Amino acid sequence: MRKKVLVALSGGVDSAVAAHLLLEKGYDVTGIMLRLFDKTESTDTEDAKKLCEQLGISFVNPDYRSEFKLQVIDRFAKAYSEGLTPNPCVDCNRYVKLPFVFDYADKEGFDYVATGHYARVGFDSISGRYLLKKGVDTSKDQSYVLYNLTQEMLSRLLLPIGELSKDAVRDIALTRGLLTAHKKDSQDICFISGNYYDYLTEHCGVVTEEGDFVDKDGKVLGKHKGAVCYTRGQRKGLGLALAQPMYVISKDMQKNTVTLGFSEDLMSNLVVADEVNYISVKEITNPITVTARVRYNQREQSGVAYVDEENRLCVRFDAPQRAVTSGQSLVLYQDDTVVAGGKII
Repeated sequence: MRKKVLVALSGGVDSAVAAHLLLEKGYDVTGIMLRLFDKTESTDTEDAKKLCEQLGISFVNPDYRSEFKLQVIDRFAKAYSEGLTPNPCVDCNRYVKLPFVFDYADKEGFDYVATGHYARVGFDSISGRYLLKKGVDTSKDQSYVLYNLTQEMLSRLLLPIGELSKDAVRDIALTRGLLTAHKKDSQDICFISGNYYDYLTEHCGVVTEEGDFVDKDGKVLGKHKGAVCYTRGQRKGLGLALAQPMYVISKDMQKNTVTLGFSEDLMSNLVVADEVNYISVKEITNPITVTARVRYNQREQSGVAYVDEENRLCVRFDAPQRAVTSGQSLVLYQDDTVVAGGKII
């Protein structure tokens, strides 16, 4: 009997090629796209449905809008209100997409779940642990947003395009005549059109009030439109005439102040994270040498990882890192393998 695979579709080219490759390998494939929000200008759902028709496979579109609002949109708004800069794609994978797709697969008797992510799954026979590895195309690697995968999930996860480059994926889609072959990649947060801060005020009830820009000594430099509208490291869009470039270095949400400083004020060696998920190791008991990212598109930086007395994941980098931002993710690697990840505090 053929193994049954539930493929998470995005309506784009990557997941389309993933589904096609699984069919070529002889799997019994079904496509799934979770209904997460209503966006009238998007054709993603219709594209995914038409793709399944083209491939001759079933398509399901279960409704998880209420869960998505609670676990992603509400978290996004709350984080900004608390002065953080969240990554909603990480939260979506952690709280909605991956757990609910796996849950659906369990209920309907699927053997595996597959996605169109540029990453790979491995297994370490010595430790007995499943591994999350970078995609072969490092320019498209998506392991950073998948660091919350559990061992149980990894044991049943297929990543068909992880060994391919983006160009190769496009070529397969074009050669096979897949309907989404020419579709452009999505770049922004899926549920937001336009400015993040307009969305927060118009759809999430986040209140922005005018306050003071101050320097490190508390001297008022001018007025801002609301502390929630700025993020650490920001220089453009401050609306101030300054003698030299200044950057957002911190925010006080209680006082509604935004502190500005200079480039050197953004540098830090030590990064601390909580809500940690371990992948290649069960725990970190002694300091280990790693490379790590503090944001999605950053090149990895070398350092030493350890767990402090409060059981928080820490990395002391060999060189200072610029504009490390609370709410983003700290993800650790050894070679091409994810060690662990957590949310920067």
